[in-house]
Amino acid sequence: MGSAIGLVARPVSLLTILLCVAAPSARAVSSSDDAVLADTALTQLETRAESAPPRDQCFLYTELVNDLTEVAGKQLAAGDTTQAGMTIRRIDTLAQKIHMSLARDTRRLKNAELLMHHTTRRLADMLHVAPNEDRPVLQSTLNRLDSVQTELLTQVFIH
Repeated sequence: MGSAIGLVARPVSLLTILLCVAAPSARAVSSSDDAVLADTALTQLETRAESAPPRDQCFLYTELVNDLTEVAGKQLAAGDTTQAGMTIRRIDTLAQKIHMSLARDTRRLKNAELLMHHTTRRLADMLHVAPNEDRPVLQSTLNRLDSVQTELLTQVFIH
């Protein structure tokens, strides 16, 4: 019992938690080939979302935003702030597409809302450890995603 209390009493920094969660595993992004495969998978998902029926687009774009948020977290953890900034801007653009497709999509709204909730929390964690020059773009993107999440939640309750 004494050791459990000791564990609870010790503070764990957010940076430590974020680095443990965001740090790439030995097999993930260990070479440029893996990075190309990840980019290819993301491009394929984006193409699939763009060509999907309107009722499926919201969820697919939300899935893409979630995946890109994970990529941005890995880029920040690796110290590649330039790439992370470009990824965050891409997320912001896709958030607008989610907003636009929301009115046409009533399928898998709850799944999209849960995924967006996870994504916004992850992005909020990144905001705390991001370099000062990247924070305005990250905050703007987070604000847009919060707005989209609120819209998704509203739609879930309506349907």
